[in-house]
Amino acid sequence: MKLQRHGTVAVAVLTASLALGACGAEKDTGAAVVGANVWKINCATGTLNAQGSSAQKNAMDEWRKNYQQQCPGSTINYEPTGSGAGVQAFISGTADFAGSDTALTSAQQPQANGRCGGNQAVNLPMVVGPIAVAYNLSGVDNLQLKPNTLAGIFSGDIEQWDDDAIKADNPGAALPSETIQSVHRSDESGTTGNFTGYLTAAAGSSWTFGQGQAWKAPGGTGSKGSDGVAQSVSSTDGSIGYMELSFAENAGLNMAKIQNGAGQFQELTPEAASKTIEGAQITGTGNDVTLNIDYATKAAGAYPIVLVTYEIVCSKGGPAGKTPLIKGFLDYTASGDGQGVLNGLGYAPLPGNVQSRVQSSVNNIS
Repeated sequence: MKLQRHGTVAVAVLTASLALGACGAEKDTGAAVVGANVWKINCATGTLNAQGSSAQKNAMDEWRKNYQQQCPGSTINYEPTGSGAGVQAFISGTADFAGSDTALTSAQQPQANGRCGGNQAVNLPMVVGPIAVAYNLSGVDNLQLKPNTLAGIFSGDIEQWDDDAIKADNPGAALPSETIQSVHRSDESGTTGNFTGYLTAAAGSSWTFGQGQAWKAPGGTGSKGSDGVAQSVSSTDGSIGYMELSFAENAGLNMAKIQNGAGQFQELTPEAASKTIEGAQITGTGNDVTLNIDYATKAAGAYPIVLVTYEIVCSKGGPAGKTPLIKGFLDYTASGDGQGVLNGLGYAPLPGNVQSRVQSSVNNIS
């Protein structure tokens, strides 16, 4: 599957930007002009140390590179230690901001607020990570699955590829009489949390194991990390697993079309994933932009299995002297140009309604 790249091409933008020498001292604003497009970026100097979600690592690497090239004197470090570790590092004060595939819990919120001097710590959705259901099945390259069928496969109730439920989802397909080898994450992960959240919301009584970052269903094979799941599926005929889109693409795996709440079998594209986030309800208060994702979305053309990675940051009272750089960097990542580089990395851009809310919250950081 080919992804379409939208927005200003980062390399071209950076080349023009550096030639113009747009950015300099802390709080200065530079602009790079490419044709009719203007990229305004708030540059600041100093060093940020952040950590957390591994799902957004590739996005962070691209953003850090772009911002540092555009803004000499800035250094942004990001360690993909996992969502839980990132949140704890933020709370303890060893991370200037954290990346997490879930928003702060009710237990974590007061601790994070305490780190911010009693001010609100906010969740800012920044990366939309489509979750692919990738498979390796000889002779089958256009698989489509209803949520109940998917739940049956991963719960162990559906054991053969030529099961009647899979046949009903794929009329006319030549499905082999072969045992299904399902692969799940062996480590706790936001990917599992969102995948099981989808099954809980969309599959009803067909999924009885609830939502959580730890895999609870019996059977199947566990592999560590999305890269491990992708490798297991790639090396095993008759296998199926869930992973972020970029890992499925890098492994050259086929990806199933998933039926959404509108009854459509939807191919996974960045645009289709963004449509699901577009319909999410913003449940955060003040400058917090926590989202409630509707995994059973009935939006036409929406791909329903997605995760969102949040940047967790102090709205006020952040690390001394680092607010301009935090604000400048997150202003870039939330911008049209920052979001525009995500398509080519296996992510989806924030839809406009969410992006504008995030940008407003970033502007209010003080």
